[in-house]
Amino acid sequence: MNEQSKFDEWAIVELFGHQKIAGKVSEAAMAGGAFLRVDVPTTDRQPGYTRFFGPGAIYSINPAAEALVKQWCERNTTAPVSRYEFPQLAEKVDGPIVDGLPPGDE
Repeated sequence: MNEQSKFDEWAIVELFGHQKIAGKVSEAAMAGGAFLRVDVPTTDRQPGYTRFFGPGAIYSINPAAEALVKQWCERNTTAPVSRYEFPQLAEKVDGPIVDGLPPGDE
C-alpha cells in the first residue's frame, strides 16, 4: 500500500479501554479531522451499523479476511449504543435500541 492509497480493508480494530470492533474499515474526513470508519456487518444477532473513531482512540488495526471478520462479529456482539446512554428510552421500550431509536421507529 503506497502513501497515496486510502485504507479500505476488513479488519479487527483494538481500541483503548480493552475494547474491540470489527468490520469494513476505511478512512473518513469529518468536521475538519480524520476519523476511522468501521462498518460493522449485519449478523444473526444484530443489524449492521457504522461507528467513527478518532485516531487517539485506536490502539491497533488488524487487517483480516472478510470471512474471519464476519465470524468474529457473529461471536462478539458490540451494540452501537446502550440503554444506559438513553435511560428515558429504556423506560419506554421493551427491546433493543438500534442507532438510538426504539424498535419500529427505524
